[in-house]
Amino acid sequence: MAKITVVGLGPGRAGLITRESWQLMEQADTLILRTRIHPTVSALEEAGLPFTTYDGFYEKAESFEALYTAIARDLLQRAVEQGDLVYAVPGSPLVAERTVVLLRELARKTAVEVDIRPGMSFVEVMYTRLGIDPIDGLTIIDAEDVDTLKERPAQSLVITQVYSPSIASDTKLMLMDLYPDEYEVTYIHNLALPDESIRKIPLYELDRQKDVDHLTSLFIRSDKEKSE
Repeated sequence: MAKITVVGLGPGRAGLITRESWQLMEQADTLILRTRIHPTVSALEEAGLPFTTYDGFYEKAESFEALYTAIARDLLQRAVEQGDLVYAVPGSPLVAERTVVLLRELARKTAVEVDIRPGMSFVEVMYTRLGIDPIDGLTIIDAEDVDTLKERPAQSLVITQVYSPSIASDTKLMLMDLYPDEYEVTYIHNLALPDESIRKIPLYELDRQKDVDHLTSLFIRSDKEKSE
């Protein structure tokens, strides 16, 4: 039976890739990255690890769901035709990684085994930087799912993948239906990188930030935590 081993590239710097994941990538006959656009990829290149990526799929896809489905199907086809491979994704394989969810679902209808290894995501770094204990309660959603919030969450809120000015603008407008325009939010950019930026801004300024990109997230502290 062919096997796809899924590993994470960590949240931002190579030192946060688990030792197990690094060894699996070193030993892989076939290493495939979802995307080259991630800070730790340079460490793989410096170490001389050969890999291919799915960056070319992004240009052809009509939507992100179509993109992620195409990647999952291609991985399964490659495993059937070529044998075992290692698939590496940004962060942790099971935190905000749609391709891994689809891969696991589609693999049930095949003879391919999917082995998902634990990794570190940006949320572990965020807990440390912001002094958050997730046991107190935390809601984490993708920026494209903010419109599913029908009322202000009782818990603190993390919004991931605020990856472009247009997404930031849409996110701001939807959040302004739940929070006052000047509600204080924490803007998080390049977490775990040398130029990491964590700053508090009023909600209405979210889409005015000059450094919005794929490494941007947002933290909104709950009213309860604000009062403590």
